[in-house]
Amino acid sequence: MSNSQIQIFDTTLRDGEQVPGCKLNTEQKLIIAEQLDILGVDVIEAGFPISSPGDFISVEEISKIVKNATVCGLTRAVEKDIETAADALKKAVKPRIHTGIGTSDSHIKYKFNSNREAILERAFKAVSKAKSFVEDVEFYAEDAGRTENEYLARVCEAAIKGGATVLNIPDTTGYCLPEEYGAKIKYLYENVKGIEKAILSCHCHNDLGLATANSIAGVINGARQIECTINGIGERAGNTALEEVVMILKQHPTLNLDTNINTSMLYGLSQLVSEHMGISTQPNKAIVGANAFAHSSGIHQDGVIKNRETYEIIDPKDVGVTESAIILTARSGRAALAYRAKNIGYELTKLQLDDIYTTFLEYADKKKEVEDNDVREIIEKSKHYKEII
Repeated sequence: MSNSQIQIFDTTLRDGEQVPGCKLNTEQKLIIAEQLDILGVDVIEAGFPISSPGDFISVEEISKIVKNATVCGLTRAVEKDIETAADALKKAVKPRIHTGIGTSDSHIKYKFNSNREAILERAFKAVSKAKSFVEDVEFYAEDAGRTENEYLARVCEAAIKGGATVLNIPDTTGYCLPEEYGAKIKYLYENVKGIEKAILSCHCHNDLGLATANSIAGVINGARQIECTINGIGERAGNTALEEVVMILKQHPTLNLDTNINTSMLYGLSQLVSEHMGISTQPNKAIVGANAFAHSSGIHQDGVIKNRETYEIIDPKDVGVTESAIILTARSGRAALAYRAKNIGYELTKLQLDDIYTTFLEYADKKKEVEDNDVREIIEKSKHYKEII
């Protein structure tokens, strides 16, 4: 992997599925996994094998069909978890076991009733156990965002000694500011002994709306993997949105950071995941929301009609959207009305447009959105209709 290559670790089928009411069956998971593989993600976290017989089967079946991506199974730092994950991943072309433990003082005291030294030992043993089954082992330091950096570095060193190839640094509670998270990654990159044997990974949550910003700060400061989900779905307020980090890196070439993602599939895959999980994507969701390339303000519409780049930094086709949408509302101007009229076959002169625009505003004040049928009706009722046709 080149130093500019960012691996995309998709956890839609594991962390994304932890949304209440979003349980997927094995068949649905296979459909999504196949599309993620075609999309070009580097790693698919297929599930948590020991959590249920259904999840074990899903990981096992996904392992059989994925051709290109690494297939990953999550575990706790528990021998039985690791053994079960290894069993589920037997048929994977490129298997990875993802094991770990909480490292913040809060987790050590309240979750484990333990101490720092004991956690270091458990981290080493868990990674060593996983390494006995697969070559590719990822270690997660849960709640790393609230773990003191010097101790976190020691945990990472223990994981590397055990054979970890990836070090996952999760902001589990979505607490960190981008500057703080970036500095944490930089500290680890510069201070962990043996860091050249592993890559650092960003796993950020969106409790304060900073998951994407934190992930970008992480890769700028040395991380080379981003863990994310389609549509940003996930526990509580969600995870880093795959489509957001991928397009940020694509739109900012000066960062010199690339992914293998076929971005033209993003919108379609967003719709697929939304459909199977039964969660509608918010209209104003970046990149894949219904309004991401829609314009209703007259000033914006006029600019986009003249040149798309006046108000759009991304070509809709780059993410699989056919074209920008000019939405007619009471805030739309003459340019937008003329544009939509032309799209349905009416070429209006300035005089005709001025007359029809007055009627259009009457319609627009009564409706949230003026549709093509409304435009047709307005034109047909116009005194200029015979001239127009």
